[in-house]
Amino acid sequence: SINRHRVGKAFHQQAGEYDRHATVQKRVIDRLMSLAQGHVSPVPAEVLDIGCGTGQLLSSLGRQYPHARLYGLDLANNMIRCAAERLGPNATLVNGDAEYLPFRDGSFDLVVSTSTLQWIENLNAFFRQCHRVVHTDGLLCIAFFGGRTMRELQECYREAVGQREGSPEGYLDRLHHFREISAVQEALELSDFGSVLLTSEIEMDYYPGVTDLLRSIKRIGAGSSAQEGGRGGLGWRSILNETSRLYRERYGTDGLVPVTYEVFYVIAQRRDRN
Repeated sequence: SINRHRVGKAFHQQAGEYDRHATVQKRVIDRLMSLAQGHVSPVPAEVLDIGCGTGQLLSSLGRQYPHARLYGLDLANNMIRCAAERLGPNATLVNGDAEYLPFRDGSFDLVVSTSTLQWIENLNAFFRQCHRVVHTDGLLCIAFFGGRTMRELQECYREAVGQREGSPEGYLDRLHHFREISAVQEALELSDFGSVLLTSEIEMDYYPGVTDLLRSIKRIGAGSSAQEGGRGGLGWRSILNETSRLYRERYGTDGLVPVTYEVFYVIAQRRDRN
């Protein structure tokens, strides 16, 4: 299961490093903005970003909709501080949990979120909260990482753990389990949102080696500390070495190792309950 306290603490600790290492996350923001523009009408007056991080998406929305009132929520205090430095008085920022939104019913025309839902345990609760705070005909536009994300790393790590004598469960527990698109589809169908768009796209990144990839993951706060349990995780030296060897042997090209990110994009409109 996902330990929300550990998630918040990890991102809190790495907030100052986030913007330097969140390369894929920046591209996801740009892509969501592009997809959303064709559906956002009329111009929103009240906008909420759930998991606002350092405020990159809110900053883009502020430029796109200069008269909108901007609100951001994040689990990590230092992320809120970074967003406040970027946005100044142009946004109201709140430390809080995406599964318990501290806003009144029908407060927003537009609710957005990027690179956050993979850290949320209960998708149904998230969609219920979003439905509550969006007013009738308002839009929910979200992007987050899905099942094929880091498939190369997961495959090689599992194989390296499997070669170790004894029970591997404690090490395998450290892997983050990304959702499949079918789970997102099911949660949307159970919600009171009408789906306008649900799609999956692939982003690729490249690193000199597995150690560089793991360092980048840690520096944005997305390390294995998000998972409960585990004994040593990816940091355990012999498993790490074997993971690196398998990864480079199987996927390495031109001195680099590739990393796959599957990104789910959802654009949905609130509909009232019958």
